[in-house]
Amino acid sequence: MIAFLLSKPGRYLLGALAALALLLAAYAYVDHRGYARAAVHYKGVIAAEHAAAATARNAEVERQAARQNEAKAREAERIAEMQAEADQLTKQIEELQREASEDPDAGRTALGAPSVRRINKIR
Repeated sequence: MIAFLLSKPGRYLLGALAALALLLAAYAYVDHRGYARAAVHYKGVIAAEHAAAATARNAEVERQAARQNEAKAREAERIAEMQAEADQLTKQIEELQREASEDPDAGRTALGAPSVRRINKIR
């Protein structure tokens, strides 16, 4: 076997095997560098997508909070209006009750003009 390797065809075979080994080593090195570059590139792409998603999520949370605050402000305004209306109605009821208690014809079976006016105010 050693004699074959020392012969001219054996040397060609050894040279071809060495060249093949070098070619495989070069391919593995280049291939690994390509994978490493692709991994770095796509890790950057994924990080950018995560950052964009976080930014979008924060923007949506802020938008929802702003809308909720606007709705709460409208609700507080409407509650204040309703409270003012309720106070006005309470004052009107107290005034009508005071007038009814001061009416000299309160005990009569028929309604007098002041009683009719008080009833008409309620409508």
